[in-house]
Amino acid sequence: MMRILMFLATNIAVMIVISILFNLLGFTGYINAQGGIDLGQLLVMSAIIGVTGSVISLAMSKTMAKNSMGVQVIAQPQNQTEKWLVDIVSKQAKQAGIGMPEVGIFQAPVANAFATGMNRDSALVAVSTGLLQSMTPDEVEAVVGHEITHVANGDMVTMALMQGVLNTFVYFFATIIGHVVDRALSGNSERGGVGMGYYMVQMIAQIALGFLASMLVAWFSRYREFKADAGGANLAGRDKMIGALRALQRGHEAEELPGQFAAFGINGGGIQRLFMSHPPLEERIAALQNNR
Repeated sequence: MMRILMFLATNIAVMIVISILFNLLGFTGYINAQGGIDLGQLLVMSAIIGVTGSVISLAMSKTMAKNSMGVQVIAQPQNQTEKWLVDIVSKQAKQAGIGMPEVGIFQAPVANAFATGMNRDSALVAVSTGLLQSMTPDEVEAVVGHEITHVANGDMVTMALMQGVLNTFVYFFATIIGHVVDRALSGNSERGGVGMGYYMVQMIAQIALGFLASMLVAWFSRYREFKADAGGANLAGRDKMIGALRALQRGHEAEELPGQFAAFGINGGGIQRLFMSHPPLEERIAALQNNR
């Protein structure tokens, strides 16, 4: 809850700073004249649109994960593998100082795992059947440690709220650009309402600015992966964590998790580095070897 309040406070503070700067630089009068925009109202509306969606998505993340990934939560272990997995999660959760997460398994031939949830004391940690079948117990333990660290560090909340803040400013600046360009194209600053130019330009601006925002989110996600690897090494042992990452290298055909869960999986991948949610595996291994 404190992390959410801090991010909301940061969002409000940045909006206030932008409003002050626009006034000092004379942008407010120009934008009002050209676009007929009330910056204060736009900032508030942008924050509501940007942050609300991310918070709702975060609140529903466990349910969405269970449904979209077909996660079977282990209520009562049915075999030794499930009992061992629950015991490992319980042990590491205590070490990390968090509440016991729900533990689940999802059907997938590739080795993967993820953590999600709005609260670090009631999260979900899930692993794929492919991971349990292709990795040694030591490697699975390290993967679990990686996911537990994501939970302990509050990465799910941080990433969701960071996305919300960026969404706020994508909508804010795209709307300003749309209004200004629309008025410039119409050549009539007195005209009421907006024309088709506004909707087209605003949509294009949202896409362009959204790409830039995605780069920032991906960069931060890669940074958090190094931290999660280090946490996994602390909980399970550095050699086990390195072994798990090398096992992922051997299974280079591994696929990404869908949507928001990709940022909290164990696998790396992507076509372009700027949009990768995970650093290359060789860099993660080198970071552990160098105690980075």
